[in-house]
Amino acid sequence: MKVIIKDGFAGFVFKNGSFKEMIKAGSYHFSKFLGYEVKIVEMKQSNGLSDIIYDIYAKDETFASSVVRFNIPDGNAGFLYKNGNLVAFLDAGEKLLWNVYDKYEVKMVPMTEPEIGEDVSKKMLEFVPEKLYQEYDVVEGQVGLLYYNNILQKTLDKGNYCFWTYGQDVKVLVFDLRLRGLNVAGQEILTKDKIGIRLNVAASYKIADVIKFKENVADFGEQIYTAAQLVIREVVSTHTLDEILESREDISNEIASGLKAKEELLCIKFYEAGIKDIILPGDIKDIMNRVLVAEKTAQANVITRREEVASTRSLLNTAKLMDENQTLYKLKELEYLERICSKVGEISVGPGAGLIEQLTKLVGTGSKN
Repeated sequence: MKVIIKDGFAGFVFKNGSFKEMIKAGSYHFSKFLGYEVKIVEMKQSNGLSDIIYDIYAKDETFASSVVRFNIPDGNAGFLYKNGNLVAFLDAGEKLLWNVYDKYEVKMVPMTEPEIGEDVSKKMLEFVPEKLYQEYDVVEGQVGLLYYNNILQKTLDKGNYCFWTYGQDVKVLVFDLRLRGLNVAGQEILTKDKIGIRLNVAASYKIADVIKFKENVADFGEQIYTAAQLVIREVVSTHTLDEILESREDISNEIASGLKAKEELLCIKFYEAGIKDIILPGDIKDIMNRVLVAEKTAQANVITRREEVASTRSLLNTAKLMDENQTLYKLKELEYLERICSKVGEISVGPGAGLIEQLTKLVGTGSKN
């Protein structure tokens, strides 16, 4: 039996099923009648090496010098480099590779410490199966709480974090510490004088102590909303409708004070709170509109009477001056004549009496002696 081994290939020679030697490129003769057979494999990375028992094949020097063996213990990750370039991730176990045409190296990294350090680059993580690690991002204005097996370890500032999941449960809870808005809309409340109104209230807050917040507040959105509702109802129910409408800013300050009293319990800090809208029932709105119209009408009547009195007083003062001063009287008379003449298209006067005297007779006004 003639066997030809091409470049880049190797032959495993067996006699009666037992491994004898490894042969490289060349031409060989073996006798089938004596129980020889040859298995040809390509010498490329791990081709043909998956079923090989190293201790048996390594007795052949040609084979031993042609392969490299790596043993990756449990709890370690292996990164395979080919000719200096990262090409694959290797999990725990024995790895056997051809080492004839390419140079292979393995970098081992322990996975027993959950936090992945700087010795593992982003490029290396691209080769790691997703089930073996977890990645978290904490951005500006956020903080993360790191837990191993549900036990708090530390807080994490902004940054990118990666953790091995080998042998333990790793979890990062991210909380936003930036200012948030709270809108409590459409709250139907009875005032002190038993009038039902609806309020829209707005507030702003942020988490004060993230660790206590996580420990003490389960559903923080619902808890904060409910606390705000109770404070609003407590404040509004102690004031009449007129007080609420007239002292809106004071009521808002009372609501803000009530919310601040809840800060320690909720582990947050309120910054401001106030009434956005006051919505009245339809019948109350009509009554308020009628009251407003009546008030404005009364104010208008007062102003009208005040102006009438002032006008009468002015006329009286003018009459007194004209009684005391004949020249002023004549000037006023001429002023009125001028106004009359400006409305007349043509005036005819005869001989005899003067112009002023004739015009005076024409308008039926006698001179005052």
